Amino acid sequence: MSDNFEPFVHFAPLAQTLPLVCDSPHSGTQYPQDFRAAVPAQRLRGGEDTHVEALWEAVPQAGGTLIAANFPRVYIDPNRTLDDLDPSLLDGTWPEPLAPGEKTRLGYGLIWRNIDAATPIYDRKLSLEEVRNRIDRYYRPYHQALSGAVEETYRRFGAVWHLNLHSMPNNAYERLKIQSAHPLADFVLGDRDGTTCEPAFVDLVDAELRSLGYTVARNDPYKGVQLIAQIGRPAEWRNSLQIEIRRPLYMDEVTRERNAGFDQLQADLGRLIERIAVYLEEQGRG
Repeated sequence: MSDNFEPFVHFAPLAQTLPLVCDSPHSGTQYPQDFRAAVPAQRLRGGEDTHVEALWEAVPQAGGTLIAANFPRVYIDPNRTLDDLDPSLLDGTWPEPLAPGEKTRLGYGLIWRNIDAATPIYDRKLSLEEVRNRIDRYYRPYHQALSGAVEETYRRFGAVWHLNLHSMPNNAYERLKIQSAHPLADFVLGDRDGTTCEPAFVDLVDAELRSLGYTVARNDPYKGVQLIAQIGRPAEWRNSLQIEIRRPLYMDEVTRERNAGFDQLQADLGRLIERIAVYLEEQGRG
């Protein structure tokens, strides 16, 4: 654990030729010293979308922008609103109004309470000061970097397509306490039930992934949370789509090591980015 790291890394293209901004808010693997969790580091790593930023290395190579968090979401989650905070975690009263959501009730809010349903992360309450520090030192800089990239891209091209990049555990339905009649898809595309991204772009991503041999679902079980909600306004040429990848496709969920499927998946995502680039050019936006 160390505090000697930047809150995010910005993979910029040599020249931005595409109105494409991607972010990986949950792939961070550097744990701040003040975390003071009561569970082993290996258990904490279960919350990581480990290697997701590496899977999508084709984005800056193709002329888009990729931003990835360096801090772990179990410490503070940049894909949650600031009011999505569990008051039971705190040793005092938060001075602003709070509105914890359903995932916060399960233990996965702005600051995670549990690593799984049976395992709390802390054996103590968090001080208001340390929560403020997490917000100011990590959460806000990440949001500022992403917002800056989105707005600069929109200014330059008159449009922006944003991909919010994640990976999901193989037991996602179980973690979310959802009874599903079918297995988890290889990819889940989330557009908050059609509200954050133009349908043609979602169709394109869906069709390309299926053509590569993957199973695809939409908004099941992940619809997307804060980041695509605040960026996606397709009527204004601001499109935002969340992409979840089933982790066993590319890594061992216990060791977090890349498995034999990593290289093929990385190459396939490169093909997807190539197809997206063609689409954006056809729109007159690339």
